[in-house]
Amino acid sequence: MPPKKSTKALSPEPVPASGSRRGSSASPDKPPGPLSIVVTPEERDVIKVNNASVTDLKNACDDALKRYLSRPNLFKQIHLHTDVRLALGWAGVIVAGATGLYGWKVDFEQSKPGVWAGFILYVILTTLQTLYAYFVEGDIIFVGRRKTFSKRIITERVTISSRTIPVSSSSSQPSPANAPSYSLNITYLQSTSGGKSLLAKNRAQGSMEYSAFFDEKGLMVQELFERWIGELVEGAMEGKGA
Repeated sequence: MPPKKSTKALSPEPVPASGSRRGSSASPDKPPGPLSIVVTPEERDVIKVNNASVTDLKNACDDALKRYLSRPNLFKQIHLHTDVRLALGWAGVIVAGATGLYGWKVDFEQSKPGVWAGFILYVILTTLQTLYAYFVEGDIIFVGRRKTFSKRIITERVTISSRTIPVSSSSSQPSPANAPSYSLNITYLQSTSGGKSLLAKNRAQGSMEYSAFFDEKGLMVQELFERWIGELVEGAMEGKGA
């Protein structure tokens, strides 16, 4: 049985690179978009998930999006958020280990100030890690950057956040019109002169039911997913996003 589609149909043709833009979003420089770089079947691995798990569906979509946009000639993924969380996490582990070792080697009464200091520092690091993940990283799953040359060096930066739109609580049974959806918010920046001159700042958003990308056996229809992602990203690049 073919995968279900949302009411927002996928167009069979890539979004054209030309087109007018409004306001300050207009830019004469048009680097290649994701749809202009073809993915061969040999580049894809089979993706199969448990259709009953929304978490598995979202994780599969997140991973497929990262692979698709990180291809050569597209965007180089920036792992800043992951690096910060890992640094804070490892710092907390080191502090906890050092504090425990100090408390074991030094007399209990003598070690109390040091143990308390280590404990407080561990709590601070753990709290910072949690706050960073919630308030700074949030739902961001991909940050990519690319530099191209078209009469001048152009730097592009794309930031993508994802989340699941759950089934409405007013309906007891999921249906094609009321099913969990994969929602994306895309921010696209284009600048030159080392980021001093902003050429474009655009946003785009879109959502699609998971059933549009996965068949009844849980196999991902990657061509449909990639085309949808490509259209959204190119829409943001061209200032045509919502």
